[in-house]
Amino acid sequence: MRPLKHMLAAIGDRLSSQNPGLVGASLALLLALLWVTFGFFRMLFVVAATLGGYYIGIRWFSDREKIKTLLDRIFPPGLFR
Repeated sequence: MRPLKHMLAAIGDRLSSQNPGLVGASLALLLALLWVTFGFFRMLFVVAATLGGYYIGIRWFSDREKIKTLLDRIFPPGLFR
């Protein structure tokens, strides 16, 4: 998993340092394709679900206790242990 993380970080650094406009244009193209494909509100749902999954993934892989405390706040304590 580490080599993939380093590879993606290197690609991100290269894109942001050499041509930051390319990153913005790529994101705009992706959002436009989602909008045309799904419509505005479905696109917002897809983007929100993606960002939520990203947030949970970052929390889960950085410290598993944080996600357990988050789930304990949302659901009855001990349900997911």
